[in-house]
Amino acid sequence: MKVLVIGGGGREHALVWRLRKSPSVTKLYAIPGNPGIASVAECHVDTDYVQFAKATGVDLTVVGPEAQLVAGVVDKFRARGLPIVGPTAANAALEGSKVHSKRFMERIGVPTARFAAVSNQTEARDALRHFRLPVVLKTDGLAAGKGVIIAQTQDEAESALSSLAFPIVIEEFLEGEEVSFIVLCDGKRGVPLEPSQDHKRIFDGDQGPNTGGMGAYSDSGILSPAMRDQIMDTIIEPVVRATQFTGFLYAGLMMTPMGPSVLEFNVRMGDPETQPLMMRLESDWGEALMAAARGNLTPDALRWSPEPATCVVMAAKGYPGTPKTGQNISGLDAVSDAVVFQAGTKRVGEDIVTAGGRVLGVTARGVDLKDSIDRAYAAVAQIHFEGMQYRGDIGAKGLKRYNSEVRARSSVG
Repeated sequence: MKVLVIGGGGREHALVWRLRKSPSVTKLYAIPGNPGIASVAECHVDTDYVQFAKATGVDLTVVGPEAQLVAGVVDKFRARGLPIVGPTAANAALEGSKVHSKRFMERIGVPTARFAAVSNQTEARDALRHFRLPVVLKTDGLAAGKGVIIAQTQDEAESALSSLAFPIVIEEFLEGEEVSFIVLCDGKRGVPLEPSQDHKRIFDGDQGPNTGGMGAYSDSGILSPAMRDQIMDTIIEPVVRATQFTGFLYAGLMMTPMGPSVLEFNVRMGDPETQPLMMRLESDWGEALMAAARGNLTPDALRWSPEPATCVVMAAKGYPGTPKTGQNISGLDAVSDAVVFQAGTKRVGEDIVTAGGRVLGVTARGVDLKDSIDRAYAAVAQIHFEGMQYRGDIGAKGLKRYNSEVRARSSVG
């Protein structure tokens, strides 16, 4: 079948890379794509996605970015009878509006942090008196993963009120470990992908401002089978039942002492979580996505390698503020033991140069988590562009957890 992928970032490069390996896929298109995607798919600049799909005989369309989903691209395709993977505009509001999402969770009983939705600074200051520090402040609309401020002091909270556009959500701060839990849904059923963990802050040790994600790893040991079942029972299945959700439902979770609690819902694959997930996926991705679009997913639609995978994001100087672009990237051809997914890049003549904040997602699979981390960083060391920055601790929490479990088993033995 012919497949169209909408988007041009690292997530879409990973989706196209995996689709290229699918026996069911005979032709791949991307709009707009990027230089990395162009190596495995035919890229176009059309903005009328429906017309392009009809003109080229596309059998299935997969939407990467949230903006197009919130704008209703899925509704337009379905109105023309064209198969597409993604939620309707009404369901995309779970990501498009934090206020809507929090009120929805409250209404159907999905566990989430206590919150207040406020529309101006006066309401916000009144609401803040009812929250302990640290406190979380979130802009209502889409913010590319950067619309969240964790205020440690009252002064930081006051400063956040001046920097965020209203309306905003004020939330209690939850303690625990974050997990990304992504599920492919067909309107009736959700089939979970393997768990993963994103690293949002710009600097090592989870320091500095939030970003769109500085790296991620996927390892089956992140969640026990019992915990996966609890997440499906208390979070995912209630949402699917209430909304007939289609496409990717991403639950950003905090694993608290009281159980999993939803920090946010996204309505698409995560970036950079997609990169390690696609490295681990072993089933026919095109076949599974078509089943989701047709409403006939089966519980065994997705098969996974037991080997973990790690993605290290290489970002431009200035990110997450204004990134420095136009820097020549060298060493891409030297990488052999990892896959370099391109995100903020463009081709200038024979060169690949930086063209965004998050530039590359260097991703590797290994026999265990440490091996995947070592392989990813070995590949990072072969790549260079002026002002590049990346975290040196992607996967460190997973290694710490694994080592603790090994010590616990040894002491019992």
